[in-house]
Parts: sequence; structure tokens; C-alpha cells
Amino acid sequence: MRAISVPKPGGLDKLALVEVEARAPGHGEIQVQVRASSLNFHDYLVVTGLLPAEDGRVPMSDGAGVVTAVGEGVEDFAVGDRVLSCFFPNWLDGRPRLEKMRGVPGDNVDGFAAETVTMPARGFTRMPTGLDFAEAATLTCAGLTAWRALAVETHLRPGDWVLVQGSGGVSLFALQFARQMGCRVIATSSSDAKLQRMAALGAEHLINYRETPAWGKRVLELTGGRGADLVVEVGGSGTVAQSVRAVAFDGCISMIGVLTGLSGEVPTAELFQKNARISGITVGSRAQQLDMIAAVEAGGIQPVVDSRYPLEQLADAFRHQESQQHFGKICIDIGG
Repeated sequence: MRAISVPKPGGLDKLALVEVEARAPGHGEIQVQVRASSLNFHDYLVVTGLLPAEDGRVPMSDGAGVVTAVGEGVEDFAVGDRVLSCFFPNWLDGRPRLEKMRGVPGDNVDGFAAETVTMPARGFTRMPTGLDFAEAATLTCAGLTAWRALAVETHLRPGDWVLVQGSGGVSLFALQFARQMGCRVIATSSSDAKLQRMAALGAEHLINYRETPAWGKRVLELTGGRGADLVVEVGGSGTVAQSVRAVAFDGCISMIGVLTGLSGEVPTAELFQKNARISGITVGSRAQQLDMIAAVEAGGIQPVVDSRYPLEQLADAFRHQESQQHFGKICIDIGG
């Protein structure tokens, strides 16, 4: 079978298309014909060498495909089932713990940039109905991160305000889940064209942060002084100060990304005066993924796919991600 490997020290020009042997499943394992994956910032760090991995690592944490063989002891899956990977295959349920968050595909172990994988069955769930493989593959990292922010770590009610930053996968899923929950959404972006597309998805108010750098104050104005009950923070150090200004009293800032830097100043006085909190979020558990899948099916959530590339053009897909011109998820079609 074909796979992509990342030789040390990494780099898009060094990604190699290789032939490897598929492995039969052992006890508790399933073999899956991978049909699609999708790009995350985490994957970009691995392939560029910014997040060091073992030499020759097969990247990509997202995977959707079809079960082709089942090992002894597996009762939840059968040959022919459509399945979806779990970002943390050892985090089945409960609260996050360090030992549960090891074994990430494409990082700690080989991932889904391959035509076939053999992995523990606990690292998969069923795939939602009504989606193709590429659309489903967008859920396992970006979708679940947004779901946990909105439905697990906060207690949003219909009519609450949610602020989303930019038009990446997490932000668009947060917008869609928030609207499904009856919440009102404010979206920020540097592109008016992207803001209009977010309006079509249900964003009620739009802020171009290049034209309005003090967008936290604008959020307060748009909400009548209340602020956002939840801020989906993907920027990090470059945006957190405005997020603190924008967040409501007793609100939550879900810290999900660090696209503008790894460290920076937080206006702590304003944060505690508002009795607000910052909650760090890294994807979610298998149980939370099953809840999210049920919500996707019930609400008819349609993942936003920007573009699709074949496996052998994975480097080009990451270059498109680098350009920041995409809207939604960049997907990889594999096999089939």
C-alpha cells in the first residue's frame, strides 16, 4: 500500500510517497481502508518538523474509512462498517488526564496518510450518516474541539452570544453548533468575503478586525454591553487581550489555538473582575465524539470543505493551508 512518510527533520519538500506492507489486525484491532483525511495545524507542525516525531512517521491525525478486517475480541465493528478515527485513542470518556492523551495518530504513532491502517478498535467510532468520507474526516479534530468548547466545557443556553475568530475549521464548526443550539454568533475575520460566507452560515454580526482592531469593544456594543458568553479563541497571544475585553461577566474563553504566538500578556485584572475564565481545550474523548456525531446527524450539520487533494499531493495541500486563503477544511482523498 502507499503512504506518506516524514523524514527527519521534516519539511514539505521532503515528504515521501512510500510503499509499505499492510498489517493484519491482532487482538482488539481492526484494519481500515482509509478513504479520507483532513488537515489540522497540528499536522502542519509535524510535517514541517516544528513538532518533532520519529523518523519516517506517517502523518495525519484525522481518518475516515471502511473496516476491511477485524481481529479477535472486537465486538463493536464488522467488515464493511464506515468508521471515524479518534484523535486521542486512549481517551475513552471522563475528564482529560495525561495518560489518556498519549498515542495521537500522526504524531506519537503512525497516522492516516496511508491507504490502509491497523489500529486498536477503541480508537474509532462509527461514521455519521449523510456525510461522505472527506466531510466526516473533518470532524475528528476540528469538529470535536468545537463541540467540546460549546457543549462540554460551557453551559450555553439559547440566546447566548458566541464569538468565533476567523474561518478555520474549528471556528466554522463552532458557528454551526452554536446556531444549532439556538445561540447568537459574532464572527471576526480580516476578509470581508469570508465574513459574508460566515453570515450565510448564520453569523449575526460581522467584524473585520483589520478595520476594527479594538474588536473587543465592538463586541460589547453589539451585545448591548453584555459581551460574549463564550469566546472561541484560536489566535492566542495576539488576540487574547481583545477576547478578555469581549467576554461577558461569568463568561468563558475557550483557548484552542495559538496561531499568533505561544505566549503573551493576559489582562488578568479585567479577567477576574468579570469573574470570567480561560479554559484550555485539546480536542476531546471518544464518548464526546459519539455525542457530537449524534448532534451532527440530528441537526444536519454539513462540514465546510474548502478543497480536496489526492494523497500524493499532500505537500501541496499544506502549502494551500500556509497561504491562509482557505475557508473551512482542506481534505485529502485516499484510496477508493
